Amino acid sequence: MTEETRRAAVLGSPIAHSLSPVLHRAAYAAMGLDAWTYDAVECGEDGLAGLLDGLGPEWAGLSLTMPLKRVALGLVDTVSDLAVKVGGANTIVLRDGRRHGDNTDVHGIVTALTEAGVKAPASALVLGGGATAASALAALAALGTDEAVLAARTPARAAEAAQVGERFGLAVRVVPLDTATAHLPAELVVSTLPGRAADPFAEPVAASGAALFDVVYAPWPTALAEAVGRAGGTVVGGFPMLLHQAVRQVALMTGRDDVPVDAMRAAGEAELTRRA
Repeated sequence: MTEETRRAAVLGSPIAHSLSPVLHRAAYAAMGLDAWTYDAVECGEDGLAGLLDGLGPEWAGLSLTMPLKRVALGLVDTVSDLAVKVGGANTIVLRDGRRHGDNTDVHGIVTALTEAGVKAPASALVLGGGATAASALAALAALGTDEAVLAARTPARAAEAAQVGERFGLAVRVVPLDTATAHLPAELVVSTLPGRAADPFAEPVAASGAALFDVVYAPWPTALAEAVGRAGGTVVGGFPMLLHQAVRQVALMTGRDDVPVDAMRAAGEAELTRRA
């Protein structure tokens, strides 16, 4: 191992279609980190502890997707306050034989929204009650939102996400997903629903005049995004969130702040176009 040789990877299950390798490799190329590598590794919850124990000193860090973000909290030596409050780490930085857990999802959401001009929504409706919804609530609190409605298919299961929002000072009201449109208008609607699950909300959300943050990035645009766009509303997709959380990960893993956002954005957009 030369001094410059470092390894990183994204772990999760399923992982084959992750866009993270494209983003991180583009950053390494632009930063002159020619000896750095970044791979996608299939790993479930039961396999994370053993995988971490088997990593050598050449490893710089790991990106974590579902279902690993929660279990990772118990497998690191130190963890950021943000990751603890959100209830999940999507990043493990490996340095000096120690593991540090962090969360860059909230940064990704905040940056994606602010660069689109969505800076302090007075009211928000969040569709979905899982881990991404929890990060979205934390991001809304960071932006200055005071209250949000969380619409979940199973409200009892969304209690954990609601508690995350409350830890950040957000007043969260949980309602059944099928009543979500009764809580419009809202200045911002956040959809954390997978695939086409948000299609039924497309026209009501568009008619309400809300801005939209839809975490889906492929296939894009979703019916929800198309409807809001046609109505003249601001639309933020999942790709900017993915990009900016990766930018923060690269900074954490390399220890450098000259992360090439534009090069990463161009590489990611080109890959999404290729896959379409």
